[in-house]
Amino acid sequence: MKKTLIVSVLAVFFLSMTASAFAAECPQPRKTKSAPSSDAKKDNTDKADAANGKALYDKTAKPMACKNCHGDNGDGAGKLGAALKPKPRNFACAETMKDISAGQMYWIIKNGSPGTGMAPHGKTMKDNEIWDVIKYVRETWVK
Repeated sequence: MKKTLIVSVLAVFFLSMTASAFAAECPQPRKTKSAPSSDAKKDNTDKADAANGKALYDKTAKPMACKNCHGDNGDGAGKLGAALKPKPRNFACAETMKDISAGQMYWIIKNGSPGTGMAPHGKTMKDNEIWDVIKYVRETWVK
């Protein structure tokens, strides 16, 4: 009984240490250049479909699902994101996301972000699909 308790306590301790090691920084310093003002001011999320955005985020976005890097919780702690420098954007960090417009997100998804692991998806996703993902991300994590 005592041995089981000690093993359980140690397991919880190591799991919490591992989780905190992969947690994304908040706030994150912004390294991506600003979108042109014409794109930064765009916001087509009112016409977007958050349910389709979730499907794209989770599984069908090409060349890969967003969650592989940004994580199941939008915190930048996805399986592939752990190897990236800088870490993927932490959508759950209100302090970082408060200054990132829907238009800026659109421009980054479409064009990528040089110097980061964010690849351009403008040739693999239609504009309406990009807006669907943005609506899902903003409704789910950006408060």
